[in-house]
Amino acid sequence: MTDNPPTTLTITERALVEVNGIEVIEESERTARPSDLFWPWFAANVSVFGMSYAAFVYGFGISFAQAVVVAVVGVVLSFFLCGVIAIAGKRGSAPTMVLSRAAFGVDGQKVPGVVSWLVSIGWETFLAIMAVLATATVFRELGWADGTATKVIATLVVTALIVLASVAGYHTIMRLQSVLTWVTGAITIVYIAMTLHLVDLSTVTLRESGSTESVIGALVMVMTGFGLGWINIAADWSRYQKRSASGAAIVFWNTLGGALPVVLLVGYGLLLVGSRPDLEEGIANDPIGTLATILPTWFLVPFLLAAVLALVSGAVLGIYSSGLTLLSLGVDIPRPAAAGLDGLILTAGTIWVVFFAESFLAPFQSFLITLGVPLAAWAGILMADIALRRRSYDERALFDVGGRYGAWDWTSVGTMVVASVIGWGLVINLFADAASWNNWQGYLLGPLGLGGREGTWAYANVGVLVALVLGFVVTYAARRATVRRQEAGQARTEDPAVAP
Repeated sequence: MTDNPPTTLTITERALVEVNGIEVIEESERTARPSDLFWPWFAANVSVFGMSYAAFVYGFGISFAQAVVVAVVGVVLSFFLCGVIAIAGKRGSAPTMVLSRAAFGVDGQKVPGVVSWLVSIGWETFLAIMAVLATATVFRELGWADGTATKVIATLVVTALIVLASVAGYHTIMRLQSVLTWVTGAITIVYIAMTLHLVDLSTVTLRESGSTESVIGALVMVMTGFGLGWINIAADWSRYQKRSASGAAIVFWNTLGGALPVVLLVGYGLLLVGSRPDLEEGIANDPIGTLATILPTWFLVPFLLAAVLALVSGAVLGIYSSGLTLLSLGVDIPRPAAAGLDGLILTAGTIWVVFFAESFLAPFQSFLITLGVPLAAWAGILMADIALRRRSYDERALFDVGGRYGAWDWTSVGTMVVASVIGWGLVINLFADAASWNNWQGYLLGPLGLGGREGTWAYANVGVLVALVLGFVVTYAARRATVRRQEAGQARTEDPAVAP
């Protein structure tokens, strides 16, 4: 139970607009099955944008075989980590950042909460921008207008779709995602069939192998760009799971739904881009639009539909969760209003990039790596907390600074800060010219004998993995007694009939 009064939904509200905010979901509403998690994760990731990542992977100077290993391991592992975080949703039936209070304290959670909100806002804006630019490129290929008017209309339509779906909430989004999965999946299969003749295995296999550092760098980029980019919202979609749901099943369906489409699409992208090196430069500025240039004219409209719907699908998940994160930070407004507020920010960001910014992909990737470090540290801390716990969360204490989780857990906060400082010292800004504001990183590469900012290890960006591992290991060792004490007190006060 929580301090919040239970919410009674009418049939209409249940079908159209979710009124639940960050409060714990009532038992009567926990009707989802683990297999239901497949649909939102698959729909959000069955995007032709995944093929574009082939160009980014090859940018590290590695061979096709190395790139395949990087794609499979990086994607599966990163979505597996999302699945682990999703277990918390079943145990506590609250949003990810509310459940994070068990590890950081009710007020201490605001530290990772701000990072999470920035990551979600960044990702959803990025996906909206991709959709607008893809529309303009396809219109140009069709010989239609591709100027300012086209971009204005595309911006309005794309942002409206994203905001309306996210405002509607969980029930509408789950239905929407199941439909989008089939539509975008089918059109993507047709795209592959129509471009398969361009694949030239002899050209693909000519690429020379890269160094170990390059492989690690590509692996970190793939993990950050896919699963780790979603990890801060993973429990938002499992909070409607039944208490009796299998944790292993939740991990499995979460991992399968997210990783399956990405592995297939990045894998095919490696074949396609490896056969057509001329695609690499265009992908850097307009990933999806560039992939459209190799299509026959008659298929451009279906391709655009699939691309935009897939991007919208991903952005909907992001903005829904960023709204929940905003509420967890103490913003006292209804959940639909929080999603709408984030929608305004998304729209403003999209307009600025599409109409005024000279370059956005490079600064965005720099931003992603920078926030990826503290986000990885937080993920390691929360996964260790999940691994240590044997009981469901004390729901009341998640909302009470005087409860068993306290206001601040300085061990977790300190671990996140230290792991982030170490992690930032082991990554560099790969886009020094386009994002000069971010050239302060990499300060440990020299002192640790890794060649400094110009050395080969600089581009491996191992700081993300170091932050993740440090967060997990330190928390698992340092907070074991704290968690045991919390759960012992919980067992003494709970009704024995309520089993975890």
